[in-house]
Parts: sequence; C-alpha cells; structure tokens
Amino acid sequence: MKKEDVLLKHFGKFYSEELGIQVKKGWKEIFKWFLASLLFGKPIGENLVKRTYRQFEKARLLDPGSILKAGWDRLVEILDAGGYVRYDFSTADKLLEIMRYLEKNPLRKIYGSARDSQELEKELEKIKGIGPTTVNIFLRELRHVLKKADPEISPLALLAAERFGIKLEKQKTEEFARLETALLRLGKNFCRKRRCGSCPVRKFCSNPF
Repeated sequence: MKKEDVLLKHFGKFYSEELGIQVKKGWKEIFKWFLASLLFGKPIGENLVKRTYRQFEKARLLDPGSILKAGWDRLVEILDAGGYVRYDFSTADKLLEIMRYLEKNPLRKIYGSARDSQELEKELEKIKGIGPTTVNIFLRELRHVLKKADPEISPLALLAAERFGIKLEKQKTEEFARLETALLRLGKNFCRKRRCGSCPVRKFCSNPF
C-alpha cells in the first residue's frame, strides 16, 4: 500500500465531514463550513471547536440572520456550552460583526465578484475579524468544490509531506484535498510536536525526528 493511501486511511476525513457538513450541496452548507472555520481559526482544541459547532447546530443558528437574531448574550451561552469559554466574549462580538456584513454581502456574492483565487482570499480577508488562517481553513476543504478556491498549502501539511517524502503540488481534486487534510492532521498532531513514538503511520516516515 502506498504511503499516501495509508495517510488517507488514517487521517483523510475532511473536518467538514466530521461535522456532517456537505459542502458539495451548495451555499447553505458552505456557510455552515464557514461558521465552523471561524471557530477553528482560534488556537483552541479541535474537540472543543466541534462541540461548539454542535451547539450552534442544536440551536439552529446556521445562517447569518438567525445568528444576528439570537444576539450577543445567547451567543455567549452557546459558546460557553461548547467549551469555547476562553474566547466567548470576543468571539460573540466577532460573529455578530461578520454576520452583519454577510447579510448585505453573502458568501455567494463575494465569490461571484472575485476574479480569481487570490482576489477571493483578499475579499474574504476584508471582512473585519477574518484573517489568513481562517480563510485558509475555509477554502482548503472547498478546493475541489469551488473553482476559485485554491489557497496555499498549509505549512503543517508541507512539514508532514517533507517528513514522509511526499512531493505536494496543488491540484483541484478531491483526492488532493483529502491528502492535504491528512498531512495537515499529521503535521499538527505529530510532526510539529515530534511525537514520532505515538504516530500510527511512523513506519512510513522517511525522515523521523
């Protein structure tokens, strides 16, 4: 079995899939992934982010209008219930500001007005509270879905690719997007922390620490 296949088997599930989001089904689902990407953009554990997104799902706050209608106090409650306590106030502020912008400028409109992938990234980063990290998270899992979604490969994915001797070049395919996700997980959870001893795919590593 090729090392790429092993990585896909262990780590190749999209984060959006883990949350039950089906980005291929259109802009409502893509917005859900955008919301999740906002939560993933903070330096907080993946499990807490997933739990917090589930709270938004449970409360049916999965579009700009419903999030705005919920208001600041309710958002703080939801963030706290998910374990997002460290960033609850600031994230509630940010979410409301972003949703106000998206009510007037929906993601579909932003995407449609961008000429290419670079302009799309710039337009998303113009939204106050959204930086390059969040944009990369959001667009990475849309690489094979939207023509103009083509972000740079994550440094953590490149780190893992280097350790495993994999030549990583951007492609607009689902297989590549999954491989990038797999390498990102590997780089984030093992290579960066030099946790070679507990890495489930260590025997395929070309250059262990």
